[in-house]
Parts: sequence; C-alpha cells; structure tokens
Amino acid sequence: MSKPNEGSRQQAPDVPIITGPLARGGRTQAVKPKNFKGTLRRLWSYLDTERKWLSIVFLFIVIDSALTLAGPYLIGVAVDAMAGGQVNYSVLDVTMIVLISTYIADGGLTFLQSWVMAGLAQRVVKRLRQAMFAKLQKLPLAFFDGRSHGDIMSRLSNDIDNVSNSISQSTTQLMSGSIAIVGSLVMMLVLSPTLTLASLITVPLVYFLARTITKRTSVLFKDQQAQLGKLNGHIEETISGLLVVKAFNREKKAIDEFNRVNGRLYEVGLKAQIWSGFLMPLLSVINNIGFSSVAIVGGVLAVKGHITVGVIASFLSYSRQFVRPLNDIANTYNVLQSGVAGAERAFEVLDQAEEVEDEPGAIELQKPVGHVTFQDVTFRYRPDLPILKQVSFEAPAGSSLALVGPTGAGKTTIVNLVTRFYDATSGTILIDGRDIKSYTRDSLRRSFGIVLQDTYLFSGTIKENIKYGKPDATDAEVSAAAKLANADAFISRLPKRYDTPLSENGGNLSQGQRQLLAIARVILADPSILILDEATSSIDTRTELHIQEALLSIMKGRTSFIIAHRLNTIRDADTIMVIDRGEIAEQGNHSSLMSQEGTYFRMFSNQFKNLESALE
Repeated sequence: MSKPNEGSRQQAPDVPIITGPLARGGRTQAVKPKNFKGTLRRLWSYLDTERKWLSIVFLFIVIDSALTLAGPYLIGVAVDAMAGGQVNYSVLDVTMIVLISTYIADGGLTFLQSWVMAGLAQRVVKRLRQAMFAKLQKLPLAFFDGRSHGDIMSRLSNDIDNVSNSISQSTTQLMSGSIAIVGSLVMMLVLSPTLTLASLITVPLVYFLARTITKRTSVLFKDQQAQLGKLNGHIEETISGLLVVKAFNREKKAIDEFNRVNGRLYEVGLKAQIWSGFLMPLLSVINNIGFSSVAIVGGVLAVKGHITVGVIASFLSYSRQFVRPLNDIANTYNVLQSGVAGAERAFEVLDQAEEVEDEPGAIELQKPVGHVTFQDVTFRYRPDLPILKQVSFEAPAGSSLALVGPTGAGKTTIVNLVTRFYDATSGTILIDGRDIKSYTRDSLRRSFGIVLQDTYLFSGTIKENIKYGKPDATDAEVSAAAKLANADAFISRLPKRYDTPLSENGGNLSQGQRQLLAIARVILADPSILILDEATSSIDTRTELHIQEALLSIMKGRTSFIIAHRLNTIRDADTIMVIDRGEIAEQGNHSSLMSQEGTYFRMFSNQFKNLESALE
C-alpha cells in the first residue's frame, strides 16, 4: 500500500505541500535559514560525544598557536642580531635553530589537527545520516506523498556532505583563528601600542565587508541546496520512469526540463561562488592598506628612535597573523552558511512527526483469526474532503472480501486503514474483536501479506527477494513458495536460477515475472490476512489462471481483501462491496448483486460488453 491512490492524492492537513513557483517548475524565491543560530547550536550538539577528541584538537591548536606566535618574535630577534653593522652570530645561530624547529613542529601539529578533525567530522556526519535514515523509516506515508523522493535523497546525501565539510573546515578555523587573533593582539600591544592602533584601522572594514557578502551568500547557498534537491528529484523520477519516457517519446522534454533545472542550479551556484569569491580579493586590498599604514608609522617611529627595525619586522608578522585569521573566519563563514543550510534541511526531516506511537499497554497480535470489523469509519486527508464516510462492514475470519468501484472511490484507503498506514479520522476498526490501536503496530503489520499492483523488488538475488518477509526461510521453503506462485518455471530457466541477481526494482525481469515473485514473497511469509491490490493486473490471461488457482489455495482459511477492476477475477469472493464516493453503495455476493441489477450489474455488464466488442 505504498502508494495510496483512491483519493489519497489529497494531502494530509499536517503535511506541508509544495506550492508556488517551485511546484510549478518556476524560479524559487530563496529563503534565509529560518534559525541560523538555533541550527548552529543544534549542529554543535552533535559534537557532544566527541568532547575527548575536541579537547585534543584544542590542545593541539593552543600549542600550535603558541609556536606560531613565537615565530615573529624570533624573527625580530634575528633581525636585531644583524642590526648596527655587526652580526651577533651566537644569538643568530640559536635563534635560527629554534625558529626552524618551531616551523617544523607547527607543520606537524597542523597535520595532526586535520587528521583528528577529519575523523571527528566523519563520525558526526555518520551519526547524523544514520539518525536521518532511521527517521525516514518511522515517518508516516503522508510525509512521502507530498515530497519528491529525489529531494529527500538529496537531503540525506548532498546536504549532509555539506555539513561534513562545514564541521571539518570551520571548527578548527574558528578555534585557531580566535586564539591567533587574541595572541597576536597581545603581542602587538607589547611591542608597540602605537603601531597596534595603526593596524587596527582595517578591522571595521573587514567586519562590514564580511557582513555584507555573507548576508548575500546565505540566501544563495540556501537556494542552491533547494535547486540541487529539485534536480535530484527530476533525475530520480526520469530514471525510474525511463520506460514511460521512451514509450511516449518524451526524451527531449526530459532533457529540456533537466537543462532548465540544471541551468537554474548553475545560475544560483555561480552567483554564490562569485559573491563568496569577492571576499578574498577585497580582503587582500584591505590587508595591504593595513600593512602600508604599519610600514609608514613604523618607519616614522624607527627614524625617531622609538622602536628598532627588528620590532617593525616582528610587528609586521604579527599584524599579518592578526589579519589572516580575520580573513579566514570571514571566509569560513561562507562555508558555515552552506553547512548550516544543509543541516537545516536535514533537521527539517528529523523534526517531522513520526507515526503515532503504540498506545500504553498495547499488546502483541498473536495468532490472529482475521475477523475484521469497520464501525462508522470516516477518514479525511483534509477537513473539507472526506475520503470515507461512516463506512461499516464485517469480514468474518477466513472470508474473502472484494472491493470494487471507480478510481478514487476509497478502495485502497480501506486497506490502508486496516493496516494502520493511516489512522481513521473517526470510528473504530477491530481485528478479532479488539481495536487495532490496542495492538502494537509491528505485530499488526506482521499479520498482513500484501501484493500491490506496482510490484517493488530490491537489488539482490531472486532468493533474497522472496525471503524478504521471512529471512530465516530455507531454500526448500523458498522453492515451494515459488512453485505455488507459478514462478519456479521461469526461475529455473535463468542461468543462476534462485541466485540470479536483480537490478533495481527487478528491471531485468518482465512486469509479470516481478508480480509472480511478489506473490511468492507473500506466500512464504504465510500471513493471516491477505491484501491483493490488483495482484494479477500485470499478468497475461494464461498465467492469471494459474495464479488464481494459487491465490485461491493460499486464501483458504485466511481473511482476504481483494481490490480489482477486472470483475471476472472476484466472482467467487464471499462478499463483494461496491465503493462509490467513499460510501458502500452495494454489498453481497456475485449472484445477489447481479440479481439486483444495480451498480455492480452495470459495471459487470459494461465490462463484458466491451470485452465482446473488442473480440469482434
């Protein structure tokens, strides 16, 4: 029941529906992160379990920063050792040895920082991706009804990759940059307060430049992620439906749509990169202005004898160390914007309401008899649009109940409710005399075997797909189920038989063969209640006769819900319910309904009249 047709195309009221330009395929209006600081704090909370490694990285950064701060001071000592026309070789030799050792140690610590942070970032992202994938398994079907699967996949992959890059790059840059700024400022004040004032004139310029650019890039990066999700959605949809695309000669249309979305992504990405690329060149100009002011003021002070040439050399290095972290932090903010945009899209999924938890005291549904009762059940996806209206019926244990009616009448919605893929808006659904909400959801769903009109097979072997509902089944049980489903014949003709690998969704098999495997999968699971949603619609007439025999065999002793448009397949059902506009229009067996000459009679007569016309 993964695709609730029958009127369920209407969205649940608590599920956001994509509307506006994006839904119409037009240009989207970029939106800033809704809560940048909140998202950043939440992202930081994922680092809680990495405190030990963060402490080690911080220790490395402190030591590395101390070595970095020592470098300019040693350069000044070396310059003063050569000043005045006389070289103090003993001081110069020791200073150079210490300076070289300092730079080697600095390089080693920088490597260790990167190594530790890379592992830390990957572990955090691994947990975030695991949490998001686990969340997807717990979300109701209504969540997926209103969203592109490609966009969901983009959140799980591309957006979280951006988070990884943000953590690995931004964390060390922010920590090391903060320490370097404070340390350099202290050393600059110690050397010369006057030169310090001269160098600080660039700080306001850096701040306003970074603020202006990042304000723009935050919008563009958010839009870029949204467009990437839309592009992934189009790719996933086109590849999944490639047979239909080719059948209707829509390749050019698919390419044009791809080019349009890809072009929009190009435009937004280009703008984001251009705006973020403005930052470093402009910062370089501001830095050069700062260095020029330091050189001019330092020259005047040196001429007057207030400072030495070595102090100027040291100060210029410290000034560069002071400004460089400002530049790095400003540039890191762009990376952070992209990471926060990705994290926000991931957190939007994590914050979605999960399926309603089992009620307190819910019990396991063990050895169900299969007596199903609907009592005044009403269901709405929207308050103003009821799909089912006070539906009441009873399916005794072991009986077969066929649901017929026009598309959108509510047939599939009924089986979606009995399996608790959705919960009824009002009314009660009972199995074996108890409200289905009093059972645990897992035990309830284990009681059902479902064969859909659109069969889905997973990548893996034929055997693995048949065993999907019963992983511990033996090879003999798998073979027996396949024979009962009439699938063993075509499987035996394959080179690797049951070990034949399947491509995605069994693309290397025919639709009918995929349907046979789905039926074998249900047979092996041995459920108490069967749901057959157009289970034989994709099978040729000859094969259908064999499948009908197999289905009749496994339906014995089991309550069965059969949704069918081909009315000849449900003539032997114990009860046939005609659903029309969410209500039970007629109910009875085939003979009684035909004798009433009502809706079912007209449907059946028209169907066979059309068949006879086609044969003529």
